Amino acid sequence: MSIRLVALTALTLLASGCVVEQPAPRPHPRPVVVEQPVVEREVVQREYVEVVAPQPPPTVIVEEEPVHRPGYVWAHGYWHWNGHEYIAVHGHWEAERPGYHYVHPHYVQHNDGWHLNVGVWVQG
Repeated sequence: MSIRLVALTALTLLASGCVVEQPAPRPHPRPVVVEQPVVEREVVQREYVEVVAPQPPPTVIVEEEPVHRPGYVWAHGYWHWNGHEYIAVHGHWEAERPGYHYVHPHYVQHNDGWHLNVGVWVQG
């Protein structure tokens, strides 16, 4: 019986062998994701309606340009056609934009009447 016990123990040791623990595989690096609240910029959308007047605007200046204000451009006042008559729209200050110049509101005559081109900033 002792030989059987020794043989069984030897067989068990041979069958089990030496076990070496392998380190766990490293996961693939993943990008770090940080949740941040979405902040939407306030977008001012202006509805643009083509203004076509049947007659030219008055030649009277809406208002005189005020004294120069550093860092700003004076947007001239203009005459706005409301469908029945011209109404004076007063000028206002626009903050300067480096690399741009301001084109003041003005009317251009076409075959169907006088078209208002609103004041805009143009690159250059």
